[in-house]
Parts: sequence; C-alpha cells; structure tokens
Amino acid sequence: MSLKTIAAKVFANIIYNKTQNWVQNPIETQQKVFEKLIREAKNTHFGIDHNFNQISTFDDFANAVPVRDYEAIKPYVDRVVKGEANVLWKGKPLYFAKTSGTTSGAKYIPLTADSMPFHIEAARNAILHYIHETGKADFVNGKMIFLQGSPILEEKNGIHLGRLSGIVAHFVPKYLQKNRMPTWETNCIEDWETKVNAIVEETFNENMTVISGIPSWVQMYFEKLQEKGLKPVGEIFKNFNLFIYGGVNYEPYRAKFENLIGRKVDSIELFPASEGFFAYQDSQKEKGMLLLLNSGIFYEFIKVEEFSSQNPKRYTIGEVEMGINYVLIISTNAGLWAYNIGDTVQFTCLKPYRVIVSGRIKHFISAFGEHVIGKEVESALQEAIIGTSIRINEFTVAPQITPNAGLPYHEWFIEFENEPENLTAFEESINTAMRKQNVYYDDLIVGKVLRRLVISKVVKNGFQDYMKSIGKLGGQNKIPRLSNDRTIVDLLAIEQINE
Repeated sequence: MSLKTIAAKVFANIIYNKTQNWVQNPIETQQKVFEKLIREAKNTHFGIDHNFNQISTFDDFANAVPVRDYEAIKPYVDRVVKGEANVLWKGKPLYFAKTSGTTSGAKYIPLTADSMPFHIEAARNAILHYIHETGKADFVNGKMIFLQGSPILEEKNGIHLGRLSGIVAHFVPKYLQKNRMPTWETNCIEDWETKVNAIVEETFNENMTVISGIPSWVQMYFEKLQEKGLKPVGEIFKNFNLFIYGGVNYEPYRAKFENLIGRKVDSIELFPASEGFFAYQDSQKEKGMLLLLNSGIFYEFIKVEEFSSQNPKRYTIGEVEMGINYVLIISTNAGLWAYNIGDTVQFTCLKPYRVIVSGRIKHFISAFGEHVIGKEVESALQEAIIGTSIRINEFTVAPQITPNAGLPYHEWFIEFENEPENLTAFEESINTAMRKQNVYYDDLIVGKVLRRLVISKVVKNGFQDYMKSIGKLGGQNKIPRLSNDRTIVDLLAIEQINE
C-alpha cells in the first residue's frame, strides 16, 4: 500500500467524521446557515431592499422575499455584471458561471469567495466518502480525468467568467495535479469532437483509474477509445474502476457503459450546478445523494402540484416527506435568494436527508393533464430493458397531439445501440411501466384519451448531430428527457429525413 493510499484513507476518515457532525443535526445546521446568510447580506442592496435587518425567522424571510427565477432576479445580476459591488452579496463575485438562458440570452451566475470553496470540497468529499465506505483507495495512484468545458475564461468589468466546469479546473488541488488528465492545452480546445479525439490520444496509454463527466459525453469518449483500441475500455484501462457522473440519470446508460467497458465499475453520482453543489452520493448501499446542509446554502421546497398556485407553501428541511416531488428553492452565499434553479427532487431518506433529482420543472409532459416527469420516463425505460440485450445511447419524449390518424400519444425518440427484436412488444413494456409509474397517464389510456406510446428510432449519432446543430455539443450540455412540445423532436425528425 502506497503512502498516498494510506493518506487518502486517513483523510477520508477525518472528513467522514466531520460530515457526521452536521448530518446528525440537520435542522439546527440549516438554521445556522440561514442566520449567517441573512447577517452577512443585510447591508447589501438586496438586503436593504428586502429589510434583512428585520428578518429573524424563516416566516419573516418568506414574507419579505418572493421566490424568483433568473428572469426575476436579473435586474440585480445586471448591476453586478456592470461592476457594482455589494448588490446581492458583499463585495464582488470572483467569477460568473455563464450558462444559456431561456428567454434572456446568456445567464451570469455569481460565484463568490464564500461559495467557491464549497464547489471544490463537495466533489472531493464525495470521493472521500467512497473511500471511507469501501476501503478502496488504490485509484489515487493512477490518472484521473474529468471531461469538462474549456478553462479559458473571459473578463467582464474585472470579473472572470466561463463555464462552471472550466472555472473549477483552476482549483484542482496540488496533490492531484500530477494525476490530472488531459493536459491544459487539450482541455482548452473549444470544439468538442476535436477535443475528445485529442483526449483519446493523450490517455490511451495511461493508467486511467477514475473517469468522470456527464454520461452522454463520456460515452462518446469511450466509443472513440474502443474504435482506436479494438477492445473494451476496461481492457485498455485495466485499473479503471470508478466512474463519477452528474447532470443526468446514469441508469439509462448503464447497460451501454458496461458493454463499452466490458465489466461493471463502481460509480458516484454528483448533483452540482452553477448555482451551488447540492448533493453527492455518500453510500454505495443506499439510494439517493446526501443533501449538503452545511455548504452555505439554505434550502426550501415547494410541492410541484402547488408550485403554480398563487401562494404555495414553502417547506423547510424539517417539514419535507419522502416520495413527494418538490421544486428546489435555494438561498446562497453567492447572493441567490429564494431562487428557483428549475430542478425537482424527491427524498429517498430523512435520516440522513438524501435526494434524487426527479426532473426539471420546465421539462415535463402534461399536454393532456398527465404530469409526466423525467424520473418516470427513465424508470419506465429501465424497467423495460432489464433482463434484455437492449442497449440505448440516448432518448427523449414528446407528445404527439395531432397525429395523422387515431388518438394522440407520447412519442419516444430512441437511439438504439442494440435494438429490440420486437419493437411493438418493447413499446408495450414501456407503456405498461409508465402506467404503473403515473396514475394520470394510466387514466388517459383507460379513458381512450391517449393510445399506447410510439417509438421512433433515431439514426446513429442523431442526438449528437442535433446538439452540434444548436451549438451545444459536449461540456455540461445535455438532452432534456422530455418536453411538453415538439421543438426538439421535430428537429430530430428533419435530420432523419435528410439522411
């Protein structure tokens, strides 16, 4: 056992015990976070506008600060972007994480000196919890890669900005820099396909032990490795045994990944976003990710079915229940207040508080009142492929409201790696699983409002071609699992016709 391995195990035990201090006192921990946030921001422009000096309880806060999305908080953000200090948080941000906006163009999410360390510590602690639980630490002696955006940063009024993954690349601990792949020069390549090809060349003969990234883009890396080596990734990288991912559910990709790798590997799920690092998988045995209650983020939760009402109830951590779909609302030490990040979560455990990401509040299908969410379509697909040889590269779902004939239906656009022998039977399997997942969908089928779902096959690399066509190939970009309109799938269909 190397000194590095021994040190990793000792450090893992220290961090695990430190984490348990707040895990065992979740409500008290969140109250302390809340009080500190209000105290630190009471003299900011936002704090003055919302009477933070008069806020002493959560009810005071909920009455003074409405839930906002980016569009609603944008007037404050614009002032920060122009260089004004003490607007949303004390001083100025260290960075802006630049992301794509829905209606306002680019979004600038502030990252402050107070918030940035938690992004780094959370990713580190996820690995350390894995070491503590499993005792596996030899991977620290090998090479590690995180498929991420370019670390080249722009500057706007004295504040650097870029993709979150590119910003984080500037904070790799010194003790990991010798293990880190790819090289800085390769990481700076903007074109995703060119970058992946370069990463393949750089890593092919290395002792890769940890690989991380969004599954859909890691899959592209694995496919190119397999093409070059003419053998499974697990034979190319014999010591590769840990896959770290976030951004999308891994389950739809698992069968394909195990085929590409040639064996099973352990995995760790992360829940990071530009707005904060919210949770990570702290156990290989338990379902869900540990919600980080001591990371400068105060959480609120609104039931999805109540979210659009005039004055929905805002729940704190001590009031949540398991199995309910909540919209996640955050207030942070980066200056986001009662902010709707757009994700929905469900609690899988309350001691400690663990969550799964169930979808996006804007990514759903309810064209007929069915309220289908991302978790349901992913679970239904996973149930349908269990015990089969079917492997899927990517998929998305949309309603077909005006078919040429017959009743409306949900249309599943699937790019198969290994197709079912009987597509009709596979459709029926998914449909049956969906009816079990969602009672509203079942009622619509029984009531003959909808007919059984229909699968449309997407050509090889069809989703990659679509993402490339809209300038979102690679990095942190991902295909929505479902949409309430046909904007995405109509473009997929056009690409198929053109071919």
